[in-house]
Order: sequence, then C-alpha cells, then structure tokens
Amino acid sequence: MAGKKGAKLLTGLMVGASLLFGAMTGKAEAQDTIKVGILHSLSGTMAISETTLKDVMLMLIDEQNKKGGLLGKKLEAVVVDPASDWPLFAEKARELLTVNKVAAVFGCWTSVSRKSVLPVFEELNGILFYPVQYEGEESSRNVFYTGAAPNQQAIPAVDYLAAQEGVQRWVLAGTDYVYPRTTNKILETYLKDKGVAASDIMINYTPFGHADWQSIVAEIKKFGSAGKKTAVVSTINGDANVPFYKELANQGIKAEDIPVVAFSVGEEELAGIDTGPLVGHLAAWNYFMSVDTPENKDFIKKWQTFIKNDKRVTNDPMEAHYIGFNMWVKAVEKAGTIDVDPVIDSLIGVAVPNLTGGLSAMMPNHHITKPVLIGEVQGDGQFDTVWSTPGLVVGDEWSDFLPDSKDLISDWRAPMSCGNFNVKTGKCGGAS
Repeated sequence: MAGKKGAKLLTGLMVGASLLFGAMTGKAEAQDTIKVGILHSLSGTMAISETTLKDVMLMLIDEQNKKGGLLGKKLEAVVVDPASDWPLFAEKARELLTVNKVAAVFGCWTSVSRKSVLPVFEELNGILFYPVQYEGEESSRNVFYTGAAPNQQAIPAVDYLAAQEGVQRWVLAGTDYVYPRTTNKILETYLKDKGVAASDIMINYTPFGHADWQSIVAEIKKFGSAGKKTAVVSTINGDANVPFYKELANQGIKAEDIPVVAFSVGEEELAGIDTGPLVGHLAAWNYFMSVDTPENKDFIKKWQTFIKNDKRVTNDPMEAHYIGFNMWVKAVEKAGTIDVDPVIDSLIGVAVPNLTGGLSAMMPNHHITKPVLIGEVQGDGQFDTVWSTPGLVVGDEWSDFLPDSKDLISDWRAPMSCGNFNVKTGKCGGAS
C-alpha cells in the first residue's frame, strides 16, 4: 500500500489511537455561562448569505439550552458583525477569543475571511467551525471544515455535466478571490487531464458586488455558440449573483442552452430573485431544503418556528452549522471540559446525524464525510435533486490535481499531528 491514497487509508485506521498534548493547554477560564462566538457578516455584500447563519446558530444554542445546556451550564451566544470587511474579521475574531473568551467560534463564509482569521485562531489556540464550501489546500489544527472540499462539490458537478449533459466547453466564472481562483485552477487541470482543450475553457473573474453583467454574459453566449455543448461553472459569491442571473434571463440564456451549475447559490439566495427564468439551472451542494427525510422535516419545522416565519428557507451552510455545532457539543461532553486542546482531540471520530439521512463523521484531517447532491432550480425557489452520490464522500483537504499538493495529507492525531504531511518525503511541512 503506497502513495497518497494508501497513506490516507492507513491514517484512517488510526482513529482510536491515543492522543498526545502539546505544551499549550488552551484552558478556558471559569465563567457562569459557556460563551459561543458567532462571526458572520450582518452587513455588506455577504450579508445576503451570512445573516441566516447567525440566525441558525442562535436557534441551535437556544435548543441546546432547552435540553439543559452543556456541562451543567447555559450557552451564551456572542454575536459580532465583521461587515463583509476581511481585516475586520480578524479583529472581531481576536475580540471573541480574548475579550469575550468564547469556547468556540462558528463563522466566516468567504475563504478570504477565513484566511484573515486563521492566524488569530492559531496564535490564540481557538476553535473555528467553518461551514461553507471552499477550495481546500488547507488543514489547520484550530479549524474544523464542515463545508465541502472540491472533491465533495466541484469535481462531482463537472463529472455530472460531462456525463449527463454532454458538456464539452466550460466557462469557469467566479468572484475574484482565493476560493474561485483555486477551485478553478483545480478544475482547469482536471478538465485538461480529461482531454478538454484549452480553447474549450473560458475563465472570468469579477469583483465582489459586481453589478454590470451585460458584456460578460454576451461573451458567455458567444463562447457557447461554437457548436459544442457549453456550461457555466459558477463560483460567483454574494449579492453579485442577483444581477448575474437576471442578465442571463435578459439575454435569453436558458438552462437547456447553457446550464449554470452554482457552488454558492442556495435557497437563501434564490429567495431574493425571480426564479422563473432560472428553472433548470443547477447547483451542487451537500444538502437541499427539499430533501425528504424525517430529520430534515423536523429541522425545517424548528427553524421556521424559531424565526417566526413559515416562508424562511434552509440551505447547505445552515446544515453544516447544524452538523458542526452538534459535533462540538458531543466532543465537549466526551472531553468533560471546554478546554481547547481536549476538545480538539475529542472531535476527531465524532459522528452525528446530518439532514439528508445517515451520519457525518469528523475525520483526522478536520474535514467531514458528506453526500454530494446536484439539484435543479424549481419555480418555487427550491431544488429538485437530480443526482446524488451513493454514499458519503470524505473531504480531501489537498487536491490530487495540483502538483504542489497531490502528495500531501493531513492527520491531526499524534504522533503525526500534521496538516501537510508529504507521503513521498515522509516529512511534515511538505508543501513545495
């Protein structure tokens, strides 16, 4: 058994191994309540996506308190607004950890916000649960990634489009920051490895909040008129999605002509636009509100009761917070303390129900197991699942399709305790 895959299998067999602790203990100070940080933009360009994540965290904390709290104490939410300002995310993270002394933080959406807070969590030995799909190429001891890695969203979406829709030309359209650029770098390599010519790949980036899509959509329309089936793979984030989809409709681009598969558009984003012209376009997630399971029905009922609005929708990052929060609660109960180091170690191997049916587990690389779903936009703003993986997929933190990371794995259990172990050199810190 050799190479990266063999090493991953080997490390997967070690979940029960004993854990060694570092010099930093990360002990939490005694307090009357256990404080939980919520770090999501409530204003600015990302508020369209992030505000609902603040709300669902308040619901989860309220539910836990009704069960008796945690370790005999009530949970107390500490909400801050980083206002879609990436440096402010770091300031607010430091405030949560040093002033409010929270036991864990649930937050961030964009990768640039996560990259902004990462040094703070590593310096102060805090815990961050990150609930959104991202580009991979990272594994921190202090971060638990409950959103999708590229192999749990982007790669399966491209495979679906090629196999089921016969797509031969590809528009990789994204917002100009690290997540779309890295994801598209992975996808470009993946497509070329599959025999797609460079001339059949169009890549475009726009700034956050971009509003004037007329010329870009015209270019997409022209690119799709070459006689080959064309699709748009969208990593456009935030409120820029609203004018993008409106312009697609304005220029008569229908799903049967040039389908769009989105990685950052869910039920919450669709609630703000006329979905009629979008019917048939696609999204790739690990959860849809329309999933028909008892767990999901119960979650939707509790959510709409808590928010006092039976029209409010649920979405994938909300489920990721649901999974991450329940994992944290279970790990704290297992550790018998909110002290950071024991909780970090206790989280590995924890499994909790997801909302699509079955259990999601926290793996040694701090990523979780998830199903992958492809859904079509319906006229009511919901998604009809048209394809799903037969089982759960393990999140791959280091892409097999980038030369600097194809030989890397992550395993945060002792004795390895490394986020970028090179299986060829046998050394930690193996990124070139």
